[in-house]
Amino acid sequence: MAVVTRLTWSEEKSLEKMLGNVSLRLLYKSSVHESDIHSMNEKCTHQRPTVTIIYVGIGDDINYISKITGATKHRNSLLVELRTYKPCVDFVSEIRILLLGPVGSGKSSFINSVKSVFQGRLTRQATVGSDVTSITEQYRIYPIKDGRHGKYLPFRLCDSMGLHEKEGVGLCMDDIPYILKGCMPDRYQLNPSRPITPNHPNFIASPSLKDRIHCVAYVLDINSINDLSSKMVAKFQQIQKEVLSYDTACVLLLTKATNCGEIFQGNFSNMDKPMTSQSQIMDASKMLNVPIYNTFVVENYTSEWELDPVKDTQILFVLRQMLRVAEDFFEDLP
Repeated sequence: MAVVTRLTWSEEKSLEKMLGNVSLRLLYKSSVHESDIHSMNEKCTHQRPTVTIIYVGIGDDINYISKITGATKHRNSLLVELRTYKPCVDFVSEIRILLLGPVGSGKSSFINSVKSVFQGRLTRQATVGSDVTSITEQYRIYPIKDGRHGKYLPFRLCDSMGLHEKEGVGLCMDDIPYILKGCMPDRYQLNPSRPITPNHPNFIASPSLKDRIHCVAYVLDINSINDLSSKMVAKFQQIQKEVLSYDTACVLLLTKATNCGEIFQGNFSNMDKPMTSQSQIMDASKMLNVPIYNTFVVENYTSEWELDPVKDTQILFVLRQMLRVAEDFFEDLP
């Protein structure tokens, strides 16, 4: 039997375009060679990058393929938009987004997820902690690089120690105003019981608008919203008052949603519509006094080994919305 692909000409060209305008050559076909994974490995080893195609039946599998194809299209569109993004004001070269949330809520995981999408591979630069102990001990300002040898994009994600309900544990509340104003330097060693002071040698005494935080993203585990203690809720509300006093834009990011694909039902054109039917989302929005239209659900990369176009699309969409909220911040400046 001849080693001829089952793909039609148009299917093959579409696949080549999806993979980056490559040229494909058929190396192995189970109906011709042995239907064995070891035989396939022997045939395809050292043959440059390979793609395995599994033919599936009709029904739900077709819907899955349609969803992946649609997600890839939207992901690529968002990538183009974000790669060409520029802040709306000339005197600010990059947008700074601060992530605040309890220990283990997914702040560092979201940063890693954003960096992974633009790198084209999974990367875990920001150290991820558990729901008990905060691993992040420094205030970090992470640049986002477009590809391995690409340029740095005009937005940065700022990470800090996780919030804790107990005093003297987690991010010191007195540090937050200094972070918002842009006084805290990158890689500053945070101390839960002692805030930074103007006497620190790296303290930024006269920050400009470009040093400020332009958008605050509150990060919550969507599965633990109803488990937040009254002390933690009070701490969030205190922070929100501080954020609003600086006229800083804010959004609410709900992480660890394991059914994002079901929430959007594969229709990515509905991603910008508030999901008012979700009681958890409504509760979190009211608790923090963040409008429902600035509340987003996302599933971060955690233990995966490969990128997923559905997750990529959600992550990029949330990032784009954060930048748009920051744009509103600039528009409101005197």
